[in-house]
Amino acid sequence: MDLNLDGFKTWLTANKNYSKATISNTVSRMKRADKILPWFNDIVYQFRLEQEPAYQSLSCSVRSQLKKAVKLYFEYIEESETEPIPPKKENNLKALSLFANIGVAEAYFKDIGIDVPVANELIERRAKLYSQIYPDTHMICGDITHKTVFDEIVEESIKNRVNIIMATPPCQGMSTAGQLDENDERNELIIPVIDAIKLIKPQYVFLENVPMFLSTAINVNGEKVLIPDLLKKELEPEYKISQYIIDTKDYSVPQTRERAIFLMTHRTDNLKEWVLPEKDEQIVTMQDAIGHLPKLDPYINDVSEEELLEIFPHFYERKEVAANISKWHIPPHHIKRQVIAMQHTPTGCTAFDNKEYFPKKANGEAVKGYRNTYKRQNWSTPAYTVTMDNRKISSQNNVHPGRLEYIDGNGEEIYSDARALTLYELMVIMSLPENWPIPENTSEAFLRRIIGEGIPPLFVKKVFDNLLGD
Repeated sequence: MDLNLDGFKTWLTANKNYSKATISNTVSRMKRADKILPWFNDIVYQFRLEQEPAYQSLSCSVRSQLKKAVKLYFEYIEESETEPIPPKKENNLKALSLFANIGVAEAYFKDIGIDVPVANELIERRAKLYSQIYPDTHMICGDITHKTVFDEIVEESIKNRVNIIMATPPCQGMSTAGQLDENDERNELIIPVIDAIKLIKPQYVFLENVPMFLSTAINVNGEKVLIPDLLKKELEPEYKISQYIIDTKDYSVPQTRERAIFLMTHRTDNLKEWVLPEKDEQIVTMQDAIGHLPKLDPYINDVSEEELLEIFPHFYERKEVAANISKWHIPPHHIKRQVIAMQHTPTGCTAFDNKEYFPKKANGEAVKGYRNTYKRQNWSTPAYTVTMDNRKISSQNNVHPGRLEYIDGNGEEIYSDARALTLYELMVIMSLPENWPIPENTSEAFLRRIIGEGIPPLFVKKVFDNLLGD
């Protein structure tokens, strides 16, 4: 029998007066127990677990924590069996996902009853992974600007009665992290989106891009036209169009990420107009999101095993604990001089401010760079915007906040977690569900890049919930 960790977490939140950190730790401990002995719903499970050598080798405190988690899980199962199972959410919303990538945006759609019968993605590797995550979706892999691909998208969408189009065109030509090239051909991918909307005639449209989307002009029939003006000219006769600039931190996502959003509602009688939900009252910080996770040391590429353990005597112990939390909670690999610099850098600060342990080249010369690089994040705020290049200490705002770990023999303060965020931490910050079914053999480097391109799915869920609500 498989564990229902999402249900367990929800039950703990509703029935126990625990902090978020305690709830997360309890769920992680139950997951660890299941790894030692696969869960089965029988009272002898506890006894069998205690006979396992892997359990007996644990410290007394860890064994006690696992026993408590198992006891709570039995309590959750017993109450769940006496309560009626809520019916699965169903509605009549069927979405076409354009520029789907691997489906980050639609990660919660199944939970809220939205089907995605058709999706399109240009890059084959991404399309294949999308199909593994969403096997019920007809993925059309190919260039939407090619007639055969475009026609198949439209034909399949009409056949499957698609009534929502969600489009997240590539933004590199408009992004401040890109080249800001107004002549980038990718900026014109909004044109086939408009054509698809006109032919499929969905009830609703969700468009998302970077804020520069609103001030970017593209070539249309030899003339430069601002994208918002083009959307209004081509679609406003049939659609009510609402335009926004949002920050995902205002919607319980533990990450600052500004986006331009268009919500369109077909001008059909009695059709509910789609608008953004109200902002959430509380901001979710890095402390709320990942503050409960134990310390994790990086792997240092350019030192011996002996020197690694001199610098990080608990490296393997901490690595094992991390692996029990998530298969994606893996120590990042860095080089020694960068790690040493970050060990001497406090939370929220950049190593460029260190008097002695500042960023250095291999020859000892000082590195020149921006102050948002070699920089630790803050515990008290949401994360900075996750970029595609999120595995490097030397890239912008990528380093774990860290905590004061000890003071060395020279009186120097040494801070923990001298590393970039793990893939698991990035997934949490990106608001991806823990049960998102990513195949275990997926490349970590590939996933890191994809996450840096995506829109946080919790924000998308809240926008769609606002449409589905009464």
